Amino acid sequence: MPSEKLIMFQNRLQKVYKHFSKLAKRQEVACYRFYDHDLPEFPFAIEWYNGVVHAAEYKRRHGMEDEEHTLWLQECKEILAAVLEIQADNIFMKVRQRKAGRQGQYEKFDEQKVERIVPEGGLNFIINLTDYLDTGLFLDHRITRGMVRNDAKGLNVLNLFCYTGSFSVYAADGGAHTVTSVDLSKTYLNWAKRNMQYNKLYKDTQHEFIHGDVIEWLDYMPADAYDLIICDPPTFSNSKRMEDNFDVQRDHVALLKKLLKGCTEGGKIYFSNNYRNFELDRDKIPALTVKDITGPTTPFDFQGKLHRKCYLIEK
Repeated sequence: MPSEKLIMFQNRLQKVYKHFSKLAKRQEVACYRFYDHDLPEFPFAIEWYNGVVHAAEYKRRHGMEDEEHTLWLQECKEILAAVLEIQADNIFMKVRQRKAGRQGQYEKFDEQKVERIVPEGGLNFIINLTDYLDTGLFLDHRITRGMVRNDAKGLNVLNLFCYTGSFSVYAADGGAHTVTSVDLSKTYLNWAKRNMQYNKLYKDTQHEFIHGDVIEWLDYMPADAYDLIICDPPTFSNSKRMEDNFDVQRDHVALLKKLLKGCTEGGKIYFSNNYRNFELDRDKIPALTVKDITGPTTPFDFQGKLHRKCYLIEK
């Protein structure tokens, strides 16, 4: 790649890192995204995790041979190290491939197991910088997690598609009476439990981790059992255990009706998804209130670049 393009990348990194690091310091945020495909020639999502960097390259047709692409990645890494004034060993780069269906999130593509403990909101979370599509901590839900903690005291909380359990940890820290976490992956459920244990919050009488397909599990969920439900489903899922697949646009009304059935009177549901063109069918949702909280839950580092939607639904 021509040197002027690399200089352009360096200049952009300097500008955005200076800007976002100041905002992060002001808000006492240790983990944040500071670059997201800002320049078309450099299609990365780059995140700072309290001294280490996770840089994921969006998969695309770049026209480079493998060796050329490897050299280009190395050049980008060296520029990042220079701008951030950190060792290149603390920068972890990977290609972020778009996976078909829910299963893609669970695919392991490395075995290095480079883990770090990073702080957020007075808590600590285990991240993995090498082995999976994501690190284990979705930074765009930082504010939403805080809202759950504020709501959770004395409540029975259900976290569906719980992933690595960050919402569960926040709920427990907020004084939830019970926290139930459900996910299809044993790996992520174990990770969620480790996060709970690391924060010295885990109590086997209060915190349950259920391995199962969420869509299937909802058919057996007890009625009026949970005061607060967090549900962040995939855009699309094709579970081997189900005859049908799940599409968040097509199936969200049926999903939310099941959640409302399991929710106590006056209870709350935090519902979000990452489908760019999602439209909530408000008229078909039998809830007291449905509030779009996408704006208020969008952190400073995702302003104008966040494609997820988030809703607060009250029964």
